[in-house]
Formats: sequence, structure tokens, C-alpha cells
Amino acid sequence: MTRTAVLICPGRGTYNKPELGYLHRHHGARMEMFRRFDAIRAEAGQEAVTALDAAERYTVGKYSRGDVASPLIYAASLADAQVLAEDIEVVAVTGNSMGWYIALAAAGALSPENGFRVVNTMGTLMQEHLIGGQLVYPFTGEDWADDPARKAELLAHVARIDALPGHDLSQSINLGGMLVLAGNEEGLKAFEASQPVVQERFPMRLANHAAFHTRLQAPVAVEGRQRLSADLFTQPDRPMIDGRGKIWWPGATDTEALWGYTLGHQVTEPYDFTRAVQTAAREFAPDLFIVTGPGATLSGAVAQSLVLANWRGMGDKVAFQVRQAEVPFLVAMGRDDQRGLVCAA
Repeated sequence: MTRTAVLICPGRGTYNKPELGYLHRHHGARMEMFRRFDAIRAEAGQEAVTALDAAERYTVGKYSRGDVASPLIYAASLADAQVLAEDIEVVAVTGNSMGWYIALAAAGALSPENGFRVVNTMGTLMQEHLIGGQLVYPFTGEDWADDPARKAELLAHVARIDALPGHDLSQSINLGGMLVLAGNEEGLKAFEASQPVVQERFPMRLANHAAFHTRLQAPVAVEGRQRLSADLFTQPDRPMIDGRGKIWWPGATDTEALWGYTLGHQVTEPYDFTRAVQTAAREFAPDLFIVTGPGATLSGAVAQSLVLANWRGMGDKVAFQVRQAEVPFLVAMGRDDQRGLVCAA
């Protein structure tokens, strides 16, 4: 019996110390593809992805860099997308932030090599420019119950800070029960100073993250379009859901527009991951939501996005946990206890 699935690709911050060796541990049979990625890196004078993955030691300073994290996450995620069990039919693909680039390759709108070129180029440009930064702050409590008033209050406060002289601050990603905010140092510090610490760790700065999905990234978008041509993009084989909740359909995609969105709006405007997940749930009603590796942190945002939509009657964290315990429908391939549920034998 076929199981339908929406495939969800992760963004930056998912290749951490526990993930070191992920490519070799899970994808020894795909080394030929990884070596093609290495060749692209070699053209730019960059360290091979296979060597980075095989290193004996992980350091945050190195592995959180855009020109290191992005290609590693891409290679791991795309390889995971290629090893799903034969009874799984992927009905749509989406991703969070950088995960959109991976989704393009997983859906066939970019070849594996061209997808790698996009990810490696944009990750390198982000690192070279490193404009601004990001932080994460929740608007829901630990029960995940929706709190639209609190969200509106926080966004209004962000707007007030952004209006101050010398301050840049705006929403970067709508991430389930979390707001990812981005801006310059003055804007980020003002927000941190104004909000209480919640859940013992928020507001939380993200290491080596630029002000993704904001107007501050306009120079990166311009250079990205100069380096990456529209002819890299082709018709997708599967529907793709972008960071606005828009669906790009096979056979009906304007590839020039797809290029323009990917290296324009997607870089400089807020990314609504919550809406992408909710669109996937409502339009495709899959049996499974599969989050590719590396890591498993995106699973929480997927679950929260479904809870915020009251999908299948789930209105809080407990309701999600009860349904998930009955028949697991959210599977993180980065978790050893869940990977076998969807991987080919």
C-alpha cells in the first residue's frame, strides 16, 4: 500500500556536532554524487564536502559558516531524499529557508549538481558579506497553543525598534511557534534588552547567521543573480511549496519566474515556513510529513505549524503527542529511532 508524503528540507543550523560523519555514516553508496560536489568546491578553491564530513573534530566557528554548513546540509538532505522506501510517494516538496534550494533539487527543478552550485554560491556569498544577524524568540508557550495576540504584540514591538534611527529589525522567518528575527546589531540588541528570557534560552542568537530574508540581503541577491543564471532551472517533477505558500506545479512552472523568486524575493523578504507546511497539509493531505536530515530540530517547527492550523483537531502539544504516538505521521530522518520508518531497507 502506497504512503503519500510531503518532503520537508531543513535550513541552516542543522549540521551540528552529532551530525559529523552523516554522509559517510548513512550514504556510503552515494560517494560518487558527493565527489561531483567536491569537484564544484575544488573549482572555487574550497575544502571538499567529503573531507569536511570526515573530519575528526567539529568546531562551531568553522561548521556554522555559510560556506561550510550550507553544502554539508544540502548533500545530506538531498541524499536522504533519494533513499526513501519504495512504497512512499512524495506528493510535494518544501523546505525552510535554505531548505528551499534543497527542495528545488529534490523536486527536480535543479539537477543535483546545479542545486549544489546554487547552495554553495549563496552560502559563500552570505558568509562573505555576513550582513546583520538573526535571533529566535517564541510567541507560544511550551504547550504550543496559538497566541495571536502575543505574536501581534511582538511584531509591533519589532516595528517600533526598526523605526528607531540606526536600527534595523524585521521578521525573517515565521517558524511554527517561533519568530526568527533579523537585523543589524543595534536592532538585535534592542530586542534582546526589551524582552524577558523565556524557556531558559530565548531570545537566542544564531551563530554565523546573517540577516536572512530581509532587505539587508539585497546586495547578496543581486550578486547571486549575476552568478547563477536562469537556465539552471527546469520544470519540476513534483509540486513545490515556497516560502509564501505558493505551489509551483510540474509542467506549469515559469522557470524564469522561479529563478527570480529564488534569487530575489526569497532572499530579501520574510520566509513563511509555517504557511508552507500548512499549505502542504491542506492541499495534499499526506499520510506522512518527512523531514530529511541532517539533524531533527525542524520537526518541532513542523509540528507547531500543524498545531497552529488545528490540523486534524490538534490544538496543542499534548494533542500532537497523542496522535503521533498512535500512528507516527511526522518522521525526522535525522533521528535514528525514526529513520527506519521511511528508509529503503
